[in-house]
Amino acid sequence: MSLSQKPSNIVTFCSQKTVLPHLLEETVQTLRGQGKTIATLNGSFDLMHAGHLEIIYEASKQADILLVALNSDASIQQYKSPARPIIPLEYRLRMMAALAFVDYVTWFEETDPRALLEKIRPDVHVNGAEYGSNCIEADVVKRHGGRMHIVELVPGLSTSRIIAKIKSLCD
Repeated sequence: MSLSQKPSNIVTFCSQKTVLPHLLEETVQTLRGQGKTIATLNGSFDLMHAGHLEIIYEASKQADILLVALNSDASIQQYKSPARPIIPLEYRLRMMAALAFVDYVTWFEETDPRALLEKIRPDVHVNGAEYGSNCIEADVVKRHGGRMHIVELVPGLSTSRIIAKIKSLCD
């Protein structure tokens, strides 16, 4: 893409990679019709950090297309804390879509991604080592012929640790 072809602003650029949840199955069907393999990765990705970049990049190498699904703000509040997320969904979607190695980004309202994965039926689902290969997503992925790919965590990097460090600086 040349400079003259780039959208005029970040919102326009990122919206081209954002798939509305109700259009997800249609988008996946189109990609499969083009012979593309699909890798998925899901999570909150609140306060993006280098550990996130590692797992996202590793996920992008697993298939032709990387689709990242973000937990909605309400689902993060349910499974993490009423005080989270730090960064609202609108901006987390933009940050994720801005990454060159992310092809598509979407979101889901549930605290558990299995219903989403049932719609996508990824060829590969990527997860962090803290969840392991027997994570809750594994049965859905494997039932439809997909495989799990586990990525080791970057030591010392997590959103919770970053928040704790920021809090300690404020004391």
